[in-house]
Order: sequence, then C-alpha cells, then structure tokens
Amino acid sequence: MIKRLFLILAMFSQMTYSQNHTDATRLASDKPDLQQAFAAADTQLRYQLEQVEKIRKTKKDWTLVPRSIEKDGNLRMVRQPDWCCGFFSGELWLMYQHSHDSFWREQAVSNTWIIERAKLDGGSHDLGFMVYNSFGKAYELTGEQSYRDVVVRAAETLASRFDSHVGCIRSWSWGTPERWQFAVIIDNMMNLELLFEACKLTGNRRYHDIAVSHANTTLKNHFRPDGSSYHVVDYNPKDGSVIKRITHQGLFDESVWSRGQAWGLYGFTMCYRYTHDKAYLAQAQKIAKFWFSQADMPWDLIPYWDMRDPAIPTGVGPAKDGSCPRDASAAAIIASALYELATFVSAKEAKTYRNYADRIMYSLTTKYLAAPHTAQGFLLQHSTGNYPAGDEIDVPINYADYYYLEALNRSQTFKNK
Repeated sequence: MIKRLFLILAMFSQMTYSQNHTDATRLASDKPDLQQAFAAADTQLRYQLEQVEKIRKTKKDWTLVPRSIEKDGNLRMVRQPDWCCGFFSGELWLMYQHSHDSFWREQAVSNTWIIERAKLDGGSHDLGFMVYNSFGKAYELTGEQSYRDVVVRAAETLASRFDSHVGCIRSWSWGTPERWQFAVIIDNMMNLELLFEACKLTGNRRYHDIAVSHANTTLKNHFRPDGSSYHVVDYNPKDGSVIKRITHQGLFDESVWSRGQAWGLYGFTMCYRYTHDKAYLAQAQKIAKFWFSQADMPWDLIPYWDMRDPAIPTGVGPAKDGSCPRDASAAAIIASALYELATFVSAKEAKTYRNYADRIMYSLTTKYLAAPHTAQGFLLQHSTGNYPAGDEIDVPINYADYYYLEALNRSQTFKNK
C-alpha cells in the first residue's frame, strides 16, 4: 500500500508539471509554509471579526456566528443550536494556541460563552461539534474550571441520547418513522471525543463506556469491506438490528460521500488515542488505505464531494467545467486526522501519512485560500455542505476553516513524534 501511495503521489506531481501549472510542485515532499499560512489566517479572521461585528450591531443580536456564505454573497449567520455554532470560537482558540496573542484569547472567550446553552441541548447529537471544539479547546488551553464544567454538563446531555438496545447515540430524531426509526450517522463518531474527555475529567466510566459502545457498533455496521462507509445506518430500537443502510448527504446509498470518509478516519483515530484498542487503529488505517487508493482523486488531493459521482472528470486532473464540486472541508479533516494517525504507527507508515497530509495542506494553502479581505473573511474556498439539498455548494464553510487550522497546528505539534 505504501509503495502504491508514493506512485500515486508521484503521478499527481508529474501531471501538475505536465499541465504547466504556475506553482509546479515537488513530488511528495511539498509542505505548507506554516508561517505564511498562519499570517494569512490572522489577516482573514481579523477581517471576519469586523464583518461579524457589523452584522451583530445591525441585527442587535450578539449571539450570531458566521457559518458560510449565502448564494447572494452575504454571510450566513447562525446561532446555537445550529450544529456549526461552535466552530467559529474554536478557530479563535486555535489561533491563540498558535500565537499566544492575547487578542485571540479575548476574542475566543467572548465568542465561546455566547453558545453556552448548547450544553443543555438534548435534542442534538452534535454537542461534540458545538461544545468540545469551543469550550473543550478553551479548557485545554486555559485550564479554567468554568470551561470544564460546561464540557461535563454537555457530555451528560449527549449521553442521554444513548440507547442500550442499539448500542449507539441517536443522531436525527426528525424524519421518523417514515424515513428511519433510529438513525445513526458516521458524523457522530466525532462527538465521542466529548464523552471520552468527560470521563477523564470526572472519572465517570459511564461516559467512556457509551463512547466505546457507539464506536464498536459503528465499526460493526457502518463500513463496507473496502473500508468505505455508509452515511446513515437505521436501527430497530427494539432489538438493535440493522434495518437499512442509506445516505442523506451522499449521491446515492452505495456512493462514497467524501466528508463521511473523513469523519470516520478522524473518529477512529481519536478513539484509539483514548482507548488504545487496536481494532480502532486498524480501522483508521483501513479507511486511510481506501482514501489513498481512489483512482479518481484529483491531482491536488482535494476530493470531489462524492467519490462515486459520475460527473467526476476522467483521469486525475482538475475538473474543467465545474460540474463536480470539490470539498476542501473533507481534505482538511483528512489531513488533520493523518497527522495524528502518524503518531500511532511505525516510522515507515508515519512518513507516508505525514507526506500525504503535507501534500493536502500544501494544496490548501497554495490553491484554496481566499484572497485577503475577500470571501467574508473565511479562510478556505471550495467546500461542499449538503449537495443533494442544493445548499452550501462550492463555498467557504466554518468547519473547513476549523479543521484546516487544527491541521496546521498539528503539523507543528506532531512534527517530531
């Protein structure tokens, strides 16, 4: 697999040269310029804060946070309980993590507490996204008890959605029973970090056990033999049996929704960090191998939104007609996961994972960054949210920026591990 990966990377680079791109790359050794990338992020996020402040003053609503860009070019602003409400403050904490600049800490603090009510939102399975990426990051960087208390309370709320018959945390409650009875989505792997961390903070083993049960059930039922995942598994809540495997945001039930694969890789890598269960590590490696093996992966390693979309152009070159959008958010999540996965494997495998992650980040920093003071202050362009619903297609989205900044930080943090 490793030899095949390097052949693929070499092929991508050869095609880049042959197509006479202005930033011809250097095989698999390309690495992002971290100093330049963080400087660009500093400029953009300061600009975004200005735009957000204007909207908040106009609407007299200081709880609004930026999520993406509307079709008319305006900022899409949301508030708790939108599942994306925690990423903006998380970005600010990630900037503080890198810079230790008090400006970013002050901005992060004020933008974190406006979503505190999320800790009580029992109607959402996305409390990890909302609370751990904001309050959890705040506690990690400051050690302040008030942030810890919110994390623990949110974990208790999330745990209330666990069903012992199914062995999972319930995802969506809407759409039932016509569409599904007990839906569990691959995205939910990301929310387990909140539970694992709450166990560490409190010593309450229940949080850990729920997270492990969810991970084990997902491992058993969500994946195809090749390592790709279904988006949604519908369970019978009476006995935990699988009713059907379908999609909601992919192209069709048996397609391969790119961000779903990213959630799976990141999620099982994270689960291994907390449990050291080799089954989780093996699954993360299997998902990575599947990702590496895709013949239609673009030359810059930024995937199309769904890997089985028939609109994907022939070969590995970039799409010429824009008929099949990319998903920079999936690429950023994959890169961040690979940097961590590289710390758990042999030196040879680690080099492979880091090279791949570096190449993704090189592409994102050289081809996908918005120009200064454009794109309403977002960092990355060309993400895809919900393609089947025709929403957030080929636009900047805050979770793409969050995982991009996390990957930049991880590239430094895990460099010598």
